Amino acid sequence: MKHTKTLFAGLSILALGATLTACSPGSGDGAGGDSYEIVVLASSSQNGYNQAVYEGVETKAKELSESLGVTIKTKIQDGQFDANTQLSQLQNAGTSGSVDGIIVVPHDGPALAAAFPLANPKPVAAVLNPIGPEISVMEPQVEGVVSTVASPPANGAKLQAESVVEYCKDIDPCKVGYLAGLLNSPLDVERVAAWDSVIEKHKNITVVGTLEGAYDRDKSLTAVSNLLQAHPDLNGILSNADQQTMGAQIALENAGIDPASVFLTGGGGTIEAVQAVLDGKWTNDFLNFPVSMGESALEQIMNSILGKDVAPVVDADSLVDVGPIADRSVLEAAAFTGQWNG
Repeated sequence: MKHTKTLFAGLSILALGATLTACSPGSGDGAGGDSYEIVVLASSSQNGYNQAVYEGVETKAKELSESLGVTIKTKIQDGQFDANTQLSQLQNAGTSGSVDGIIVVPHDGPALAAAFPLANPKPVAAVLNPIGPEISVMEPQVEGVVSTVASPPANGAKLQAESVVEYCKDIDPCKVGYLAGLLNSPLDVERVAAWDSVIEKHKNITVVGTLEGAYDRDKSLTAVSNLLQAHPDLNGILSNADQQTMGAQIALENAGIDPASVFLTGGGGTIEAVQAVLDGKWTNDFLNFPVSMGESALEQIMNSILGKDVAPVVDADSLVDVGPIADRSVLEAAAFTGQWNG
């Protein structure tokens, strides 16, 4: 047998033959040597976060292949941080007879809703942010998406902003710069709105610039360097990505400013970011667990293919028992070192 359709037919025969218990959830051997192909549609295959998600998918594929006695093959496609490219890839995967399941790290979740229902239905799992019109709703919003492994983007952003408020409580004015990923991305639009919803209630905090870091250290280094020329007395940088915060740190150092003397936060929980917090250079970090998220997404896809129970929502913040906002004391207590390199 090759894939889903054949498997479902096999399950029906087994049910009639009263041997269904051999394929019941948890039996681990119900697929009997089948082969499955899972495609991962990365928002960008060059991005470290997406690569970490794929690492988790590969790890879980190897584990399940051994425990189930099947072959799970995986491949990754590059969405190039382009909504139209990723939509086309999703539509093509939906028509491919060789693809049994799809994992997507959406660049633009609302735009990807146009691909559904897929021409050749097969299970889809979204990682990091949902597919559908509501970026803050984790429950599957379109027919065909079986699971979302994520947490609402506003949750982490508000936690970051609240930590800025605490830092700035005795500073007036407290000058803060926003360093967002992509200002046209629904995910980052939601995060910036969440920052604003907290910051605007505190009159002592002034947002002196909203920058685009594009999840890239060098672009962020340039953007923050320019901001520092206009505001050398900057009190902090609120960033949603560790790669960007690393660029901000270098910009501060180049300007002769000790990073430890200002507020710095990032998002992602990279190994480098965790070390920067432990070293006292960053105030804190919003931790992500992309390897664990990839593992969970592959598990839900295989559950769907094999007719097992599927969790429609997996809270990404709960996959590892630490954080999600972590300062030095939290990291030291948990002995957490990060899951990926930015």
